[in-house]
Amino acid sequence: MLAKFALCTVLAIPAFATAAKTCYSPKQASSYQNKDVCIAAHVYNIVDLADGTRFIDVCDPKASDAECRFAIISLNNDRKEVGELEQYLGQDIQIRGVVRPVNGRTEILLSNPRQFRGGAEKFRPNPELMKGFAADQNKPAVNDPAFKTGRHRHTTNPSN
Repeated sequence: MLAKFALCTVLAIPAFATAAKTCYSPKQASSYQNKDVCIAAHVYNIVDLADGTRFIDVCDPKASDAECRFAIISLNNDRKEVGELEQYLGQDIQIRGVVRPVNGRTEILLSNPRQFRGGAEKFRPNPELMKGFAADQNKPAVNDPAFKTGRHRHTTNPSN
């Protein structure tokens, strides 16, 4: 009996591990704002702006601008890591990322090529959390009163 259970368990693991993640269409993206999801789309065009920002156009050329409510954006400072996007032109792609609302539309920021294989966006630290901190200051990055000089945390010993 135990051998049958172990065999069933071993056979079930690959099926679970290979379960396909649900990918949504660009039209469905607005329903997943601020969520990390997979979007499946066809690449119709790559638009390269003067400032180095690139757009992967996933809207059918027959669709009006008002109907096109989703974009994939790659910023200039990620260009080297992301690489050339022309290889995706005319291809069906799947991309993972956080769907962000921007000016009545939604977008995913392409910051790392692993997003095409189900990986996460590049981590970007929140600059608000780092205010007043520099690595050469020899102090912690957290403003905890317990770390300030002249202040000591007093604890009472319940055994006294």
